[in-house]
Amino acid sequence: MSGHGTPIPMTSRKGSALKGEAHVPGDKSISHRSLILGALSVGETRIEGLLEGEDVIDTAKAMRAFGAEVTDHGGALWTVQGVGVGGFAEPSQVIDCGNSGTGVRLIMGAMATSPITATFTGDASLCGRPMGRVTDPLALFGARSYGRKGGRLPMTIVGAADPVPVRYTTPVPSAQVKSAVLLAGLNAPGETVVIEKEATRDHSERMLAGFGAKLTVETFPEGRVITLKGQPELKPQHIVVPRDPSSAAFPVCAALIAEGSDVLVPNIGLNPTRAGLFTTLREMGADLTYENLREEGGEPVADLRARFSPDLQGIEVPPERAASMIDEYPVLSVVASFAGGVTVMRGVKELRVKESDRIDSMAKGLRAAGITVEEGEDWWIVHGRGFGQVPGGVTVATKLDHRIAMSFIVMGLATEKPMTVDDGSPIATSFPVFEPLMAALGATITRGA
Repeated sequence: MSGHGTPIPMTSRKGSALKGEAHVPGDKSISHRSLILGALSVGETRIEGLLEGEDVIDTAKAMRAFGAEVTDHGGALWTVQGVGVGGFAEPSQVIDCGNSGTGVRLIMGAMATSPITATFTGDASLCGRPMGRVTDPLALFGARSYGRKGGRLPMTIVGAADPVPVRYTTPVPSAQVKSAVLLAGLNAPGETVVIEKEATRDHSERMLAGFGAKLTVETFPEGRVITLKGQPELKPQHIVVPRDPSSAAFPVCAALIAEGSDVLVPNIGLNPTRAGLFTTLREMGADLTYENLREEGGEPVADLRARFSPDLQGIEVPPERAASMIDEYPVLSVVASFAGGVTVMRGVKELRVKESDRIDSMAKGLRAAGITVEEGEDWWIVHGRGFGQVPGGVTVATKLDHRIAMSFIVMGLATEKPMTVDDGSPIATSFPVFEPLMAALGATITRGA
């Protein structure tokens, strides 16, 4: 599948129970950061289990363009021969980040404090997403940006020749913004400080420390304060990428709503800043258990077992949990459709500026499938109909959004009539083995309307 080519309609329908093991790809957030920090290190970083989706491959190509030697050895094993902090070369071509908001924003941060110029672009979805939330703090370091109206791609970043450290409070909870500022701070003298009022996923902090950066994290009344000492020599690492909890969400949620299902999803990263969905599902009454809890590479990991759960109940998801599950709200809303009562989701305005306006995209699709949905700027409410009561039988527009596509494909595995998405091709950006993985579990998913 390709997120840039001919649309691929896909249809899912109720069939047999889902059974077996679902080996989902490596964590996307950690994969992006492994490549970027490997490129900023001196020496060879070895990465096992890299997610080989289009988003991450685009980041690997970008690191090559900035001068790092990035090699695919097969079997999800990659090495990066880094150029060191401040060692990026000026790319000779435009950097195409495809569909990846994470990739483009982190790379902008990584190059913004070097005296080089780079131009970034992406697909139609990425070119519609706001970049000002990153370019505004990067300007404080001395970087300049020139893009389309509204701070959109294509955009040229002129890196700061004499960067200065900054102290920055993130205006919205965003791991991408925080990470871009920290990566920019690597090549600035002195200490760069990022303050976030609500904690977001902390892979950047964990990995920066692992690569040898001097970094502290403290909690004060003003929020979570991250202090990074600039101009370190990062040391190459051997990284084993845990499996992606955001990808695990789809087979897990499918098992909960498809009658008779019992699915094990091994080796899932359970970083507390990422595991909000699983906590929420258990609060709704899901038969979801953690097996073989352990720690790998500084990250908590477990095997997840999900079983059919016909008696799910809607809940009000705590707004402070939003940052730990922001990408999982679309598929949560699908599960909520099969629950009894209402599921209330607040503090989720970040969903409005993802690959699509995810609140709008999900609300329209759910309503078409027979579900009552209320929505506001930063909240939405799904009125569940209970197991066996969701009609389905419609075609949904995915708006070039991989998570919208996968969410409605999961929904069709339990609706009374099949569900069709108009384009499943964007799924390749994050979960290239989604179709064969789900088919191996017993899901009935076909290409075509």
